Amino acid sequence: MNDLSAEARTGWAPTLRYPDPAVVVLDPSFLKYRLFAASVERLATGFRWMEGPVWFGDGRYLLASDVASNRIIRWDEVTGTASVFRESSNYANGNTRDCMGRLVTCEAAVTRRISRTEHDGRIVTLADRFEGKRLNSPNDIVCQSNGAIWFTDPPFQLGNNYEGRIAAQELPHAVYRIDPQGGALQRVIDDLTGPNGLCFSPDERTLYVVESRAEPSRRVWAYTVMDDGTLGGRRLHIDAQGPGAFDGIKCDEDGNIWAGWGSNGSADADAEALDGVMVFNPEGRAIGHVRLPERCANLCFGGADNNRLFMASSHSIYALYVNTRGAERR
Repeated sequence: MNDLSAEARTGWAPTLRYPDPAVVVLDPSFLKYRLFAASVERLATGFRWMEGPVWFGDGRYLLASDVASNRIIRWDEVTGTASVFRESSNYANGNTRDCMGRLVTCEAAVTRRISRTEHDGRIVTLADRFEGKRLNSPNDIVCQSNGAIWFTDPPFQLGNNYEGRIAAQELPHAVYRIDPQGGALQRVIDDLTGPNGLCFSPDERTLYVVESRAEPSRRVWAYTVMDDGTLGGRRLHIDAQGPGAFDGIKCDEDGNIWAGWGSNGSADADAEALDGVMVFNPEGRAIGHVRLPERCANLCFGGADNNRLFMASSHSIYALYVNTRGAERR
């Protein structure tokens, strides 16, 4: 699958220089995380819209959703090749692993559910309705260390038959939590417009959620996580004024947020200068930018030392070794 055509290779080539000029230092504090002799690598390309990467360290492979192709892709670290892991994925979007190492997936169309793939390959439903109404199009997902599963449910993939299936929206934009004891579904947030990426701080005391349809700017909210699984107060953590837009997010072990990033479609936006991954410190200040030739939708940390950043970006999967580790290790 990654025997690339000339068309697929057009417009990008790996740099021969160190440090990689695509890894941009916006604040001197980012120098701690940039490895001098590491550069951006394109692992595979030729896809329609890549999302939801998740690392399987026990198998040395990455899974990511090719949303518009209605399939999940597997990239193998040993062979360096990409192949189809699952056809007819119900337009899967976000993926994560639970505490037992099982794949948990946001199936954003047709089934409109959260599914879990058992170790024997069976696929079971964890949640598909709330108060008798169908979920919209589950988008992104994270598993807490206590086994609770949190996911966002905007209506994004109900609007066309390319990335999903046209269907009626039955529930408001929301964030949900699946209780680890018994699997009860709880709606924890219902006042965000377009809830998208989400992740926990390293101590899991804070839940970060992207509000991707906020106006006039894109935001990341920080919520206090209570011991009983409810959310306390919230604060505005990042307000991305200007043309940049958030998508999926992950925290590293120091509490920095690494965010899928790109143009929000503004007419005056220089998309090529925006696309990639933005890095924000624990105070919410931008400190680094990994520039890519495509908009990055989502990302994860993985590799043998959990220090390799995998970036699912429009038509391709990229990777970069960094001098930090992901806060979530699966």
